[in-house]
Amino acid sequence: QVQLVESGGGLVQAGESLRLSCSASGRTFSNYAMGWFRQAPGKEREFVAAIKWSSGSTYYADSVKGRFTISRDNGKNTVYLQMNTLKPDDTAVYYCAAQRMGMAIAPMFDLLSNRALYAYWGQGTQVTVSS
Repeated sequence: QVQLVESGGGLVQAGESLRLSCSASGRTFSNYAMGWFRQAPGKEREFVAAIKWSSGSTYYADSVKGRFTISRDNGKNTVYLQMNTLKPDDTAVYYCAAQRMGMAIAPMFDLLSNRALYAYWGQGTQVTVSS
């Protein structure tokens, strides 16, 4: 059974940094992409970043490009989201998710940013950025 467990959230001030972790277990993830999404109160869950486990190729939402970095540690089966220069607008519950990669029938960014294509989700971790 696939399990994704996020950690690392917390309360920080604007301009500070946090690193989120997502520990994955239950299967081999070499044929998967891992994504980070976030959901603020009253808003839809939105794409933040994704990484293809095998190649390490990364994809980012425009709102976080240049500030956030997604990475993975194959040995630890863990995906990270390094968040720098945090803003109050980054306040949300952050979720880790896993999508099995198949034939690319659309641009990769469109596939990886589509939350409906992710079969597995973690429980989420709260990130709060004060001004």
